[in-house]
Amino acid sequence: MREKPLLRELTTLGLGGTALAEAVVRAESDLDELSGFFARSGGRPFVLGGGSNILALDEDSDLVLVSVRNADLPEAPAGNGATLVRAGAGLPLPRLLKFCEETGLSGLEPLAGIPGRVGGAVAMNAGSYGAEMKDLLARVRLWTPDRGLFWVEARDCVFGYRHFEAPSGIGRHLVWEAEFRLACADPSAVRAKAREIHERKKATQPVNARSAGCVFKNPPGKSAGMLLDQAGFKGRRVGNMAFSELHANFLVNLGGGRSAEALELLDTARATVLDRFGERLETEVIILS
Repeated sequence: MREKPLLRELTTLGLGGTALAEAVVRAESDLDELSGFFARSGGRPFVLGGGSNILALDEDSDLVLVSVRNADLPEAPAGNGATLVRAGAGLPLPRLLKFCEETGLSGLEPLAGIPGRVGGAVAMNAGSYGAEMKDLLARVRLWTPDRGLFWVEARDCVFGYRHFEAPSGIGRHLVWEAEFRLACADPSAVRAKAREIHERKKATQPVNARSAGCVFKNPPGKSAGMLLDQAGFKGRRVGNMAFSELHANFLVNLGGGRSAEALELLDTARATVLDRFGERLETEVIILS
Protein backbone atom coordinates (compact mmCIF):
# COMPACT_ATOMS: atom_id res chain seq x y z
CA MET A 1 0.00 0.00 0.00
CA ARG A 2 1.11 3.54 -0.62
CA GLU A 3 -0.47 6.80 0.43
CA LYS A 4 -1.29 9.82 -1.71
CA PRO A 5 -0.66 8.42 -5.22
CA LEU A 6 -0.89 10.90 -8.08
CA LEU A 7 -3.53 9.97 -10.64
CA ARG A 8 -1.74 11.91 -13.35
CA GLU A 9 1.10 9.40 -13.02
CA LEU A 10 -1.27 6.42 -13.21
CA THR A 11 -3.46 7.38 -16.18
CA THR A 12 -2.62 7.41 -19.87
CA LEU A 13 -4.13 10.89 -20.30
CA GLY A 14 -1.79 12.26 -17.63
CA LEU A 15 -4.43 14.11 -15.62
CA GLY A 16 -5.56 13.86 -12.03
CA GLY A 17 -4.84 14.94 -8.50
CA THR A 18 -3.98 12.96 -5.40
CA ALA A 19 -5.97 9.95 -4.23
CA LEU A 20 -6.05 8.78 -0.61
CA ALA A 21 -4.19 5.52 -1.11
CA GLU A 22 -3.37 2.72 -3.55
CA ALA A 23 -3.18 -1.03 -3.02
CA VAL A 24 -1.26 -3.04 -5.62
CA VAL A 25 -2.55 -6.62 -5.80
CA ARG A 26 -0.26 -9.19 -7.43
CA ALA A 27 -1.26 -12.54 -5.89
CA GLU A 28 -4.46 -14.18 -4.70
CA SER A 29 -3.21 -13.93 -1.13
CA ASP A 30 -3.12 -10.14 -1.45
CA LEU A 31 -6.89 -10.11 -1.96
CA ASP A 32 -7.42 -11.27 1.62
CA GLU A 33 -6.13 -7.93 2.85
CA LEU A 34 -8.31 -5.72 0.65
CA SER A 35 -11.35 -5.51 2.94
CA GLY A 36 -9.18 -4.36 5.84
CA PHE A 37 -7.39 -1.91 3.53
CA PHE A 38 -10.71 -0.33 2.53
CA ALA A 39 -11.83 -0.09 6.15
CA ARG A 40 -8.59 1.55 7.27
CA SER A 41 -8.48 3.99 4.37
CA GLY A 42 -12.09 5.11 4.65
CA GLY A 43 -12.36 6.30 1.06
CA ARG A 44 -14.22 5.31 -2.10
CA PRO A 45 -12.81 2.14 -3.70
CA PHE A 46 -11.93 2.26 -7.40
CA VAL A 47 -10.22 -0.45 -9.48
CA LEU A 48 -7.85 1.45 -11.75
CA GLY A 49 -6.36 -1.11 -14.15
CA GLY A 50 -3.92 0.36 -16.65
CA GLY A 51 -5.29 3.89 -16.39
CA SER A 52 -6.60 4.17 -19.95
CA ASN A 53 -10.15 5.38 -20.65
CA ILE A 54 -9.91 7.63 -17.56
CA LEU A 55 -10.26 11.40 -17.32
CA ALA A 56 -9.31 12.17 -13.71
CA LEU A 57 -9.96 15.61 -12.25
CA ASP A 58 -6.99 17.53 -10.92
CA GLU A 59 -8.48 18.11 -7.48
CA ASP A 60 -7.47 15.84 -4.62
CA SER A 61 -10.01 13.08 -3.97
CA ASP A 62 -11.05 10.48 -1.38
CA LEU A 63 -10.48 7.62 -3.84
CA VAL A 64 -8.86 4.41 -2.65
CA LEU A 65 -7.27 2.79 -5.70
CA VAL A 66 -6.83 -0.92 -6.35
CA SER A 67 -4.28 -1.77 -9.04
CA VAL A 68 -4.43 -5.42 -10.15
CA ARG A 69 -1.02 -6.60 -11.37
CA ASN A 70 -1.36 -10.36 -11.80
CA ALA A 71 0.47 -10.18 -15.11
CA ASP A 72 1.91 -13.68 -15.55
CA LEU A 73 1.91 -15.05 -19.09
CA PRO A 74 -1.41 -16.58 -20.20
CA GLU A 75 -2.01 -20.27 -19.67
CA ALA A 76 -0.56 -22.29 -22.53
CA PRO A 77 -3.15 -23.43 -25.08
CA ALA A 78 -3.99 -27.07 -25.53
CA GLY A 79 -5.94 -29.08 -28.07
CA ASN A 80 -7.18 -28.20 -31.51
CA GLY A 81 -9.96 -26.01 -32.84
CA ALA A 82 -11.42 -23.54 -30.35
CA THR A 83 -8.95 -22.97 -27.51
CA LEU A 84 -9.52 -21.54 -24.05
CA VAL A 85 -6.80 -19.12 -22.94
CA ARG A 86 -6.67 -17.77 -19.40
CA ALA A 87 -5.12 -14.38 -18.63
CA GLY A 88 -4.82 -12.35 -15.45
CA ALA A 89 -6.65 -9.04 -15.23
CA GLY A 90 -3.34 -7.22 -14.79
CA LEU A 91 -1.87 -8.47 -18.04
CA PRO A 92 -1.41 -5.66 -20.61
CA LEU A 93 -3.40 -6.32 -23.77
CA PRO A 94 -0.32 -5.95 -26.03
CA ARG A 95 1.36 -8.83 -24.12
CA LEU A 96 -1.72 -11.00 -24.52
CA LEU A 97 -1.80 -10.28 -28.25
CA LYS A 98 1.91 -11.07 -28.56
CA PHE A 99 1.30 -14.41 -26.85
CA CYS A 100 -1.52 -15.14 -29.31
CA GLU A 101 0.70 -14.26 -32.25
CA GLU A 102 3.47 -16.56 -31.05
CA THR A 103 1.17 -19.51 -30.32
CA GLY A 104 -1.23 -19.15 -33.26
CA LEU A 105 -4.45 -18.07 -31.56
CA SER A 106 -6.87 -15.93 -33.53
CA GLY A 107 -9.67 -13.62 -32.43
CA LEU A 108 -8.04 -10.78 -30.52
CA GLU A 109 -6.25 -9.18 -33.48
CA PRO A 110 -8.77 -6.27 -33.83
CA LEU A 111 -7.71 -5.11 -30.34
CA ALA A 112 -4.14 -4.46 -31.54
CA GLY A 113 -3.03 -0.99 -30.48
CA ILE A 114 -5.28 -0.76 -27.41
CA PRO A 115 -3.00 0.04 -24.44
CA GLY A 116 -5.17 -1.20 -21.55
CA ARG A 117 -5.08 -4.33 -19.42
CA VAL A 118 -7.23 -7.44 -19.58
CA GLY A 119 -9.34 -6.52 -16.55
CA GLY A 120 -10.18 -3.07 -17.84
CA ALA A 121 -10.96 -4.45 -21.28
CA VAL A 122 -13.47 -6.84 -19.73
CA ALA A 123 -14.95 -4.21 -17.40
CA MET A 124 -15.52 -1.84 -20.34
CA ASN A 125 -16.38 -4.52 -22.92
CA ALA A 126 -13.57 -3.07 -25.02
CA GLY A 127 -13.95 -3.34 -28.76
CA SER A 128 -12.36 -2.36 -32.03
CA TYR A 129 -12.84 -3.08 -35.73
CA GLY A 130 -15.97 -5.12 -35.16
CA ALA A 131 -14.75 -7.29 -32.25
CA GLU A 132 -15.77 -6.92 -28.60
CA MET A 133 -14.81 -8.70 -25.38
CA LYS A 134 -18.27 -10.25 -25.18
CA ASP A 135 -17.65 -12.10 -28.45
CA LEU A 136 -14.49 -13.75 -27.14
CA LEU A 137 -15.04 -14.28 -23.41
CA ALA A 138 -15.89 -17.74 -22.10
CA ARG A 139 -15.93 -16.88 -18.40
CA VAL A 140 -14.62 -14.34 -15.91
CA ARG A 141 -13.17 -14.82 -12.44
CA LEU A 142 -14.39 -12.17 -10.01
CA TRP A 143 -13.56 -11.22 -6.44
CA THR A 144 -15.91 -9.74 -3.84
CA PRO A 145 -15.20 -9.11 -0.15
CA ASP A 146 -17.90 -11.55 0.98
CA ARG A 147 -17.43 -14.37 -1.56
CA GLY A 148 -13.75 -14.21 -2.40
CA LEU A 149 -12.79 -15.55 -5.83
CA PHE A 150 -15.26 -17.33 -8.08
CA TRP A 151 -15.95 -17.90 -11.78
CA VAL A 152 -18.99 -16.68 -13.70
CA GLU A 153 -19.92 -17.72 -17.21
CA ALA A 154 -19.83 -14.95 -19.80
CA ARG A 155 -23.30 -15.92 -20.99
CA ASP A 156 -24.65 -15.04 -17.52
CA CYS A 157 -23.17 -11.53 -17.61
CA VAL A 158 -24.73 -8.46 -19.20
CA PHE A 159 -22.81 -6.71 -21.98
CA GLY A 160 -23.52 -3.51 -23.83
CA TYR A 161 -21.65 -0.84 -25.72
CA ARG A 162 -18.55 -0.31 -23.53
CA HIS A 163 -20.49 -1.89 -20.67
CA PHE A 164 -20.16 -5.01 -18.52
CA GLU A 165 -22.29 -6.17 -15.60
CA ALA A 166 -21.74 -9.20 -13.42
CA PRO A 167 -24.73 -11.50 -12.89
CA SER A 168 -27.48 -10.11 -10.68
CA GLY A 169 -26.83 -10.13 -6.95
CA ILE A 170 -23.03 -10.07 -7.04
CA GLY A 171 -22.63 -6.38 -6.26
CA ARG A 172 -19.28 -4.55 -6.07
CA HIS A 173 -16.48 -6.68 -7.50
CA LEU A 174 -13.19 -6.67 -9.30
CA VAL A 175 -12.12 -8.75 -12.30
CA TRP A 176 -9.24 -11.10 -11.42
CA GLU A 177 -8.93 -13.36 -14.48
CA ALA A 178 -10.61 -13.99 -17.80
CA GLU A 179 -10.83 -16.94 -20.16
CA PHE A 180 -11.08 -16.34 -23.88
CA ARG A 181 -12.36 -18.76 -26.48
CA LEU A 182 -10.06 -18.34 -29.47
CA ALA A 183 -9.35 -20.32 -32.62
CA CYS A 184 -6.13 -22.05 -33.62
CA ALA A 185 -4.50 -20.47 -36.66
CA ASP A 186 -1.14 -20.12 -38.34
CA PRO A 187 1.04 -17.85 -36.16
CA SER A 188 2.26 -15.88 -39.17
CA ALA A 189 -1.33 -15.19 -40.23
CA VAL A 190 -2.29 -13.99 -36.74
CA ARG A 191 0.79 -11.77 -36.61
CA ALA A 192 0.14 -10.32 -40.06
CA LYS A 193 -3.48 -9.49 -39.28
CA ALA A 194 -2.63 -7.85 -35.93
CA ARG A 195 0.13 -5.77 -37.49
CA GLU A 196 -2.04 -4.72 -40.41
CA ILE A 197 -4.75 -3.50 -38.01
CA HIS A 198 -2.18 -1.75 -35.82
CA GLU A 199 -0.70 0.05 -38.82
CA ARG A 200 -4.17 1.21 -39.91
CA LYS A 201 -4.77 2.59 -36.42
CA LYS A 202 -1.41 4.36 -36.35
CA ALA A 203 -2.35 6.12 -39.59
CA THR A 204 -5.71 7.35 -38.27
CA GLN A 205 -5.40 7.50 -34.46
CA PRO A 206 -2.89 9.12 -32.06
CA VAL A 207 -1.74 5.78 -30.66
CA ASN A 208 1.56 7.22 -29.38
CA ALA A 209 0.09 10.35 -27.77
CA ARG A 210 -0.99 10.88 -24.16
CA SER A 211 -4.59 9.95 -24.71
CA ALA A 212 -7.43 8.08 -22.99
CA GLY A 213 -8.70 6.60 -26.25
CA CYS A 214 -12.07 7.54 -27.70
CA VAL A 215 -13.79 10.19 -25.60
CA PHE A 216 -17.40 9.79 -26.74
CA LYS A 217 -19.49 6.74 -27.52
CA ASN A 218 -20.74 6.36 -31.08
CA PRO A 219 -24.44 7.25 -31.33
CA PRO A 220 -26.56 4.46 -32.88
CA GLY A 221 -25.66 4.21 -36.56
CA LYS A 222 -23.30 7.20 -36.37
CA SER A 223 -19.62 7.87 -35.78
CA ALA A 224 -18.80 10.27 -32.95
CA GLY A 225 -15.48 11.01 -34.63
CA MET A 226 -17.20 11.91 -37.90
CA LEU A 227 -19.68 14.19 -36.15
CA LEU A 228 -16.89 15.96 -34.28
CA ASP A 229 -14.84 16.28 -37.46
CA GLN A 230 -17.78 17.80 -39.34
CA ALA A 231 -18.33 20.19 -36.44
CA GLY A 232 -14.74 21.40 -36.73
CA PHE A 233 -13.23 19.83 -33.64
CA LYS A 234 -10.30 17.99 -35.21
CA GLY A 235 -7.26 19.73 -33.74
CA ARG A 236 -9.42 22.03 -31.55
CA ARG A 237 -7.39 23.10 -28.53
CA VAL A 238 -7.95 24.65 -25.11
CA GLY A 239 -4.71 25.31 -23.27
CA ASN A 240 -2.66 22.13 -23.48
CA MET A 241 -5.57 19.78 -24.14
CA ALA A 242 -6.79 19.15 -27.67
CA PHE A 243 -8.82 16.88 -29.89
CA SER A 244 -6.37 14.98 -32.05
CA GLU A 245 -5.58 16.20 -35.55
CA LEU A 246 -5.67 12.55 -36.65
CA HIS A 247 -9.00 11.58 -35.09
CA ALA A 248 -11.46 14.09 -33.65
CA ASN A 249 -12.78 11.66 -31.00
CA PHE A 250 -9.40 11.31 -29.28
CA LEU A 251 -8.55 13.82 -26.56
CA VAL A 252 -4.79 14.28 -26.11
CA ASN A 253 -2.63 15.93 -23.50
CA LEU A 254 -0.05 18.06 -25.30
CA GLY A 255 2.01 18.43 -22.13
CA GLY A 256 0.98 19.99 -18.84
CA GLY A 257 -2.73 19.86 -19.66
CA ARG A 258 -5.38 20.34 -16.98
CA SER A 259 -8.67 18.61 -16.40
CA ALA A 260 -10.56 21.92 -16.54
CA GLU A 261 -9.31 22.40 -20.10
CA ALA A 262 -10.38 18.87 -21.01
CA LEU A 263 -13.87 19.34 -19.58
CA GLU A 264 -14.27 22.66 -21.40
CA LEU A 265 -13.46 20.93 -24.69
CA LEU A 266 -15.91 18.12 -23.98
CA ASP A 267 -18.72 20.49 -22.98
CA THR A 268 -18.23 22.64 -26.08
CA ALA A 269 -18.14 19.58 -28.33
CA ARG A 270 -21.33 18.12 -26.86
CA ALA A 271 -23.21 21.40 -27.20
CA THR A 272 -22.03 21.99 -30.77
CA VAL A 273 -22.86 18.46 -32.00
CA LEU A 274 -26.31 18.64 -30.37
CA ASP A 275 -27.00 22.02 -31.95
CA ARG A 276 -25.79 21.10 -35.44
CA PHE A 277 -26.82 17.48 -35.76
CA GLY A 278 -29.33 16.84 -32.97
CA GLU A 279 -27.13 14.07 -31.53
CA ARG A 280 -26.42 13.80 -27.79
CA LEU A 281 -22.89 12.56 -27.26
CA GLU A 282 -22.27 10.40 -24.19
CA THR A 283 -18.79 10.10 -22.75
CA GLU A 284 -17.01 6.80 -23.16
CA VAL A 285 -14.19 7.82 -20.84
CA ILE A 286 -14.82 7.57 -17.11
CA ILE A 287 -14.68 11.03 -15.53
CA LEU A 288 -13.05 10.30 -12.19
CA SER A 289 -13.47 12.85 -9.39
